Formats: sequence, C-alpha cells, structure tokens
Amino acid sequence: MRTLVIGDIHGGLRALHQIMERAKVTEKDKLIFLGDYVDGWSQSPQVLDYLIELNAKNDCIFIRGNHDELLLHWLKDNKDNALWYNHGGEATVIAYENVSDENKQIHIEFLQSLHDYYLDDHQRLFIHAGFTNMNGVNFEYFPKLFYWDRTLWETALALDMNINSNDLSYPKRLLLYHEIYIGHTPVTRINKTIPVKKACIWNVDTGAAFKGPLTIMDIDTKEFWQSEPLNNLYFEEKGRN
Repeated sequence: MRTLVIGDIHGGLRALHQIMERAKVTEKDKLIFLGDYVDGWSQSPQVLDYLIELNAKNDCIFIRGNHDELLLHWLKDNKDNALWYNHGGEATVIAYENVSDENKQIHIEFLQSLHDYYLDDHQRLFIHAGFTNMNGVNFEYFPKLFYWDRTLWETALALDMNINSNDLSYPKRLLLYHEIYIGHTPVTRINKTIPVKKACIWNVDTGAAFKGPLTIMDIDTKEFWQSEPLNNLYFEEKGRN
C-alpha cells in the first residue's frame, strides 16, 4: 500500500483524472488530499462528486482548505464574499447554477466533514496552510490558521540553511514534526512547478489554480506524478488571475 498526497485541485477535474491515471492509483492506496478542491477552474462541483465517490473505494483523508470553507459558507448561509468571488469563487458560483439542491446538500455535508489536519503514526503532519503555536497543532488558539496561515512556509523559505537545528535560534515550529506536507501557497511564487522541500516542509501546491500542474506524491519514496498545466487543460477558461 502506498500513501499518496495530493496538492490543491481548484476545480481542475481533468487534471485530477490525469494524475490518478499517471500514478496508477488503485484501491489499495491511501490518499491524503491537502485541501482547496474548489475555485478557479469550472468543475468544482464535479471535483467534489468525484472525491465523494472515491471515498467509498479508497482510504481517503480530506483536509480543509480556505477555499473549501468559503464555499461552505456560500452554500450553507448564502454568504457572499467579494474577495472570494474575485479569487476563484466566480467560476464556482457559475458552476453551481446547474447543481440540484439535493446535490448541494451532499456537498455541504462533505465540506463539513473535512479535517483541519492529519497527523500519522510517524509524526508526519498534513495540513492545508500551517499553524502558529510553538507547541504544535494541538495547542493552536485560532483553528482558522490551519487553512489560512502562510508564516510557517515563509519561515522555512527564509531559513538560513547554515543554522543547525540544535541552534537556539532555529524555529521551534520546524522541530515538532518529522515532516509537514502543505498546500495553500503555490511554489510557482518561487518559480517552481514541482514539489519543494524546505527544512521539514514539503509544499505540494504546484500552482494548479493558475498555470501550473496538479501533483500527486508518494510520501515514502518521494516519487511524484503531475498533470499537464491547468491552463492547457482548460485553455478556453481564464482560471484564477
């Protein structure tokens, strides 16, 4: 059995199909999704349908992303958010015009079931964005940071590689877990399109919301498979600008 981690999908069902095929995923594989299943490309409802169906066949862990939480508020409370609308939400709102009320309720239940994080038996943490508490996720005062924080990744990026982990100035958050897998902040911001490791953190968001590919990675071997860039798969759409 493999354990495979999947980066931010952002409504790109075509890319999701590609990576599942390219990684030759079977029902024996455990799948950990890092969140942001929706917003950006046109198939957010279909992505949720696919994940719900997949959960019936595979051992799946679904982490909550900030875009998933924003969609939940819109579906459940009809809560408009102009910032969300301009950052991928518009495509989702349009896509849901053709979704029945019954199916919307199924999606609400799925979105409500998402996990803030997942910690396995090997001290490997899977979380959408990050955390700020120096004692770890179990002590976080503000759970929304699990899917909004960028400081954990920024700290790892800015870390002086000459500093030893035993040094008193070494960031404590980077010593708590054997590995941390995140999405949320695309590595395309540092001109990369493959998973990037900084300190103990693996960033698997390879920019599928924009012009990057979607990625699935084996957490034990670090082998990974990618889709075509999403702007090629959805050439007729603008995606997230």
